Formats: sequence, structure tokens, C-alpha cells
Amino acid sequence: MKKLILLLLFAVVPVLAHAQESVPDLPSWSFEIKGGEFLPALPNWKEFYGKRDMPEYSMSLAYKIVRQVDVGIEGGYLTSHGSAYAPIHQTFGGSVTYDLYPANVFILFRGVASEQQWIVPYVGGGYTKMFYRENIENQGSVKGSANGYHARGGLQFLLDVLDPEAANDMYQDNGVFHTYLFVEAEYIHAVVASTNLGGVGYLAGLLFEF
Repeated sequence: MKKLILLLLFAVVPVLAHAQESVPDLPSWSFEIKGGEFLPALPNWKEFYGKRDMPEYSMSLAYKIVRQVDVGIEGGYLTSHGSAYAPIHQTFGGSVTYDLYPANVFILFRGVASEQQWIVPYVGGGYTKMFYRENIENQGSVKGSANGYHARGGLQFLLDVLDPEAANDMYQDNGVFHTYLFVEAEYIHAVVASTNLGGVGYLAGLLFEF
């Protein structure tokens, strides 16, 4: 009986090993960090804040349903300092600090056909919960949230090809399959009290697949 079991093990193990080798080793998760400028949809923004845009920073984590489809969550932070007028208060005052914290749940479609593909286009979108806070000097603050949606698209540029040895070290040491540099445009629509807190963002960042 023992000999029979050993013979079966010797027969099955190579089959299992071959099956394991035939399954492609692909990433299951992605993490990205990005920053750029955001152009608010609020009217007369430049007049009261001195410039047309405000800085935007965000991070996201996504799970890959299949190689070309990610679902994930994203959190961001935007802030600007101005004077005279607060868009949420809709009042004139002194110094104003205006902060936005968008939280996104998204699905992303990536046009990736090969693990060595240099340029990967992508589009996506989903639900947005926009948290806001507005503080007027000597007049207190107001905060709240608005429901909305967002859409985005861009291009990802594979960095592995620039230094294959470093890319291999990243995989061996940290489990990172690929690193991309990306640029994207994003539109957010979130309305509170007839005021659209959204706008258009232009961002760049790094994406890590693991």
C-alpha cells in the first residue's frame, strides 16, 4: 500500500507542478498616488481666490476582477485660501479657507493586452461623496457633504522597460509586478444647495501593481 501511495505521489506531483507553471503570475491589486491641479466649477473662483485652480492630492487602492478591470476606493484632499467671498456661505467676509475631501468608489477599464505593453489607456468612473469645509475669519465655519459622481481617463506609461533590473528587484523584494507613470483628466459633479462643488482635475502620479 505504501509503495502504491508513493507511486501515485510521484505521478501526481509533476502534473500539479506543470499546472502551477501554466497559470500566469499576474497582479491582483494596484495602489496609486497622484497630484495636480483642480479647476472648480464654482463661478468667479479666480476673482476671490486669486487663481483659477487649487492643488489636488489623492491615493487609491483597487482590486483586479480581471486583468483589464479594477474596482477600488480613492480619497483626496484639496485646499485653497482666498478672501472676500465664501462660495458655500455665499457671503462676503475676510480671509477664507476652503477644503474639499472627495471619496470615490470606482470601476476602471484598462486597455492592457500584454505585461510588456509600454502605453496603457484607461477610462473609469463611479460614485463620489464630496466632503467640504469652509472657514471664514472671525465668522466661523460650515461643513457638510454632497453626493455625486466622477469620470476619468488617461494614459499609463510602463516604467519597467527603463530599468528591467530595478523592476525585477522591486518584484523580488516587495512583490511589485509593474510600476507606471500616468497622466489623467478627471471630472467631478457633486451638488449642494444648487452649488456644484465639482470641476475638472488634471493629474499625474505613480501606479504600483502587486
